[in-house]
Amino acid sequence: MQGPPLPPGQGPQTPEEDNKPPAEQTLEEQHLTIEPESDAKHAECTAALKALGVAFRDVPRIDDGNGCGIDKPIIVSEALPGITLKPEATVRCPAALALARWMKESVIPAASAALPEQGRLTTVNQATSYMCRLRNSAGTGKISEHARGNAIDIASFHFEKGEDVAVRSRREDATLTGAFQRTVSAAGCLYFTTVLDPESDAAHETHFHLDVIERKGGYRYCH
Repeated sequence: MQGPPLPPGQGPQTPEEDNKPPAEQTLEEQHLTIEPESDAKHAECTAALKALGVAFRDVPRIDDGNGCGIDKPIIVSEALPGITLKPEATVRCPAALALARWMKESVIPAASAALPEQGRLTTVNQATSYMCRLRNSAGTGKISEHARGNAIDIASFHFEKGEDVAVRSRREDATLTGAFQRTVSAAGCLYFTTVLDPESDAAHETHFHLDVIERKGGYRYCH
């Protein structure tokens, strides 16, 4: 039989961290889990990567605890044929596919138009792919899409000739290099659901943050 109702304020107690808003919770306090991926969708995605000529390999499931990890991770060594991804990037397949399509349909054409004297794009230098942390490496707050394999940070582009094109603040850069960076940043929102560039905030002043988080209504955040 059920006993009499408890007086107000004397109900079952919950852990203190459960009463905190997410913005004040550590990764450990959020009790997150790794999202499962269907075999069929993964196979469809990797087939699309192969059709584009992306060099990658499947690796075992990653589980670093606290919701950090990837159910079906891949390691990408070439973003497209002949374009090295340096260092290799550990991501979910949808992030790799978005990267390859952005590179093929936007980055390469923009480079050909803006920087023809530098020759072929040979390397994309990435700063971060999979990493178990919260957003912007904060102590509390929402989990980073890097911790789910959905994100990659692009730091610079290397060509056959000339200097690397480093990602940095170029809002006032009137050169063709500035036009190239602004063009590929804007185009990123066609492929990724989040694009943060050096004009976004201090945390992104040296790279593009690109991710494929799914939001309600297909909403995209590009800044």
